[in-house]
Amino acid sequence: MKLTLSAGLCVLLFAGASLTEAHGQAASSVPNAIASAVADPARPQSDRDRDAARKPAESLHFSGVKPGDVVADFNANAGYFTRLFADVVGSRGHVYAIEPVEIQQYIAKATVELQAYAADHPNITVSTASALESLSVPRKLDLFWISQNYHDLHNTYFGPVDIAAFNKAVFNALKPGGSYVVLDHTAAPGASADVTETLHRIDPATVRREVEAAGFVFDSKSEILTNPADPRTIKVFDKSIQGHTDQFILKFSKPR
Repeated sequence: MKLTLSAGLCVLLFAGASLTEAHGQAASSVPNAIASAVADPARPQSDRDRDAARKPAESLHFSGVKPGDVVADFNANAGYFTRLFADVVGSRGHVYAIEPVEIQQYIAKATVELQAYAADHPNITVSTASALESLSVPRKLDLFWISQNYHDLHNTYFGPVDIAAFNKAVFNALKPGGSYVVLDHTAAPGASADVTETLHRIDPATVRREVEAAGFVFDSKSEILTNPADPRTIKVFDKSIQGHTDQFILKFSKPR
C-alpha cells in the first residue's frame, strides 16, 4: 500500500528542510508554525531577500511566539515581522502593528501599504497613535516586540519618548508571564548616550537597566545576530556594515 503525504504536511517538511539548509542545525528545533511561516510562498520577495541577514526563524523561535498568541510589533514599518507573526499566531491570535505618529514623515508610505495588507488579514490591526498611546491595546499581550528601533526612542526626532513611561506602558500591556523582546544594533560598551542619535546604536547594558527599572525580569539573550567584524563605532548605515551590523536580542519577562 502506498503512503501519501497531505499537502500541508509536505509544506511543513519542506519548510523545516529549507531552514536547516539555510541556517544549519540551529534551525532543527524551530517549531513547525515558525518554519512554515518563514517558508510561506506568499511572503513578498523583498522580505525573503532580507532573511539571510535577519534570521527570522531563529529570532522568532527565541521570542517564544506561538499559535494563538497576541503580539505587538512596535514600529512595524513595512511589516517584515508583522507578516511572520500573523502567520505564526494564526486565526486564534492577533498582531497589533504599531506605526508611531512621531515618525510618520519617514514611514508613511510603508504604513499605508501595511494597512492595505491588514485589510485582507483580519488577525492584524495597524495603529498610528503616538508611541505611548499606541501601547493601550484592547487585549493583553503575550509578546511585545521591538526590532532595531528601541534606540530611536531616545532621539530628538522621536520626541524623545519618556523611556521610563514607555517601558512601564509595555509592562502594563503584557499579561503576567508575557515577554518583552528588544532587538537592536550594538554600541560599544560604555558608549555615550548620544550614540543612539549619531550611530543609531545602543549599549545592551543601557537597555537592560531601563527595562528592568520598569519591573521586568531579565530572561535571556541571543547572539544569533552578532557580527565580530562590526567595529560598533560607525553608523549603521555605513556601506561597509549596513545590513550586517552586530546586533543583540534581549528577552525580558513580566513576573507572574
